[in-house]
Amino acid sequence: MARYVVGDIHGAHKALVQCLERASFNKEQDLLISLGDICDGWPEVHKVMDELLSIPNRRILLGNHDQWSLRWMQEGWKGREWTTQGGQGTLESYGKDRANVPPAHRKLIEEARKYLEIDGKLFVHAGVDPTRHLTHQDEETLLWDRDLVYNAARHHKTDPEHRYGEWTDIFVGHTTTLVYKTTEPMRVCNIRALDTGAGWSGKLTLMDIDTYAYWQSDPVPTLYPGVRGRR
Repeated sequence: MARYVVGDIHGAHKALVQCLERASFNKEQDLLISLGDICDGWPEVHKVMDELLSIPNRRILLGNHDQWSLRWMQEGWKGREWTTQGGQGTLESYGKDRANVPPAHRKLIEEARKYLEIDGKLFVHAGVDPTRHLTHQDEETLLWDRDLVYNAARHHKTDPEHRYGEWTDIFVGHTTTLVYKTTEPMRVCNIRALDTGAGWSGKLTLMDIDTYAYWQSDPVPTLYPGVRGRR
């Protein structure tokens, strides 16, 4: 069994399929960890959900966008901060009617984890306070933090082997590598940043968590000609 982690998908089903195919992912045997932000952006959230549900050995983490989308699915909430940051893609994917959301899709997000530990590796959507135990982390930190990546990027320049927390690796999404003018995954200290801009103009990345080999989609806008992503 191979073990993989995928960055922020943002409704880009075509990109997800490309990554799985290019990695020769075995749906019946391999493990897939999603770092969250399945929703919001490209208008194929419905297909992304179905694809993830077709993988028996999956671990889904909660992203801030997933939390927003879940609020719409449960309550009908359409806050401007959501609709202007990719929520329109999720709405379009379900015909703008939450009654069209299959219960299994809603349950996938409702049961999403806020963090995951495997063999000394930590997986979290946004970040973590390395001075605090996992059970004492704030939800705001786990879903929204960017300081971990920003601090590690600065620290890496002088001490690339510095370790944040007790983990050999901390896999994160949320903070896109486009900020650092690259569509490749980044390793800064023991942080591995895998949001390579699939929700914007970049690519989706799938990485083997044991070998660190990775596979990427084509630039996502080329997979959806004439369609705007996050807006």
